[in-house]
Amino acid sequence: MSRAIFLDRDGTINEDVGFIWSAEKLVFIPGSIEALRMLQKDYQLFIITNQSGIGKGIFSEEDFLKFNNYFINLLKTYDIHIRQVYYCPHTKEDRCKCYKPSPYFMFKAEEDYGVDLRESWVIGDHPHDVEMAHRAGAHSVYLLTGHGAKHRKEISVEPDFIAEDLYRAAVLILSTNY
Repeated sequence: MSRAIFLDRDGTINEDVGFIWSAEKLVFIPGSIEALRMLQKDYQLFIITNQSGIGKGIFSEEDFLKFNNYFINLLKTYDIHIRQVYYCPHTKEDRCKCYKPSPYFMFKAEEDYGVDLRESWVIGDHPHDVEMAHRAGAHSVYLLTGHGAKHRKEISVEPDFIAEDLYRAAVLILSTNY
């Protein structure tokens, strides 16, 4: 079994500018590219993202897929390989099986890619990212980028670490022995 890093996208890797589905709005958070390079040496990289803008009709699933393709190909130009992007196109009110904090996609990666969830990490800027990790038996790093600082008091499950940004999260993970 392999180890993985499950990353939120908006507010974790790139700036959260609201509903993002076009390349013109994409701005990487400083240090995130280097962090991904560091992490992929020891972990498979996955993105798990709630995309309620699809369910709300703000943008189409086709818009999302087009942007996602651009995003993944841009990361490849930096020699970063994202194994899979899992996305939930529903709204919170839909109460579907894949909306974070559900660990549905983590279990899917466990099954499809042989991921050992106990040896894996979730990194994100929302309390639901930490809760998702907890539900799957994985470790977590809560980021203060994106919505992180604003929602810090809403964390109901204690993360393994709280980090200022993805780069600092990578350093913490890579220096940890569990």
